[in-house]
Amino acid sequence: MATEQELTDFLKSVEKRAFKRSVYHVRNTESALDIVQDSMMKLAEHYADKPAAELPLLFQRILSNCTLDWFRRQKTRNALFSNLSDFESAGEDGEFDLLETLNVPSHSEQTESAQSTTERAQTLQQIETEIEKLPGRQREAFLLRYWEELDVAETAAIMACSEGSVKTHCSRAVQALNKALTAKGITL
Repeated sequence: MATEQELTDFLKSVEKRAFKRSVYHVRNTESALDIVQDSMMKLAEHYADKPAAELPLLFQRILSNCTLDWFRRQKTRNALFSNLSDFESAGEDGEFDLLETLNVPSHSEQTESAQSTTERAQTLQQIETEIEKLPGRQREAFLLRYWEELDVAETAAIMACSEGSVKTHCSRAVQALNKALTAKGITL
């Protein structure tokens, strides 16, 4: 059974990555914040009695389910209000700006030039843009495997698919990213 401190420490350790992952999926910062908050609340309410070692996999599964629920609600909302689109305000363009402030480690601020910082920020922005363009399942598999550093079995459990499907999605995502980034002159 996880202690209250272990649960708190775990949630603190995953909040930024979970938010970033949610933003990649829903492309809306407010919705992403809601999804992460809902996921954290569900973990704390329903699974606080689980061992601390089980929390990462449980949280990733909850986060995926909350994201899917958000998409379902959006689909239902859009279906219900599609005939009422004349009443929508002009500010609801649904665009998401991926430009974010980069958190640079303090020791590198003193040694990194402004040009290097700018080039790194531009490269990261291009990579994020290409990740956004991936199909949903490929993006989810890629982020779980390489962003969250989960193994194939854990990723398959979260995505509710076979390990072979995870490998296929990851392979296709890596190939698509490699092709797109190489075309832009970015080699990793």
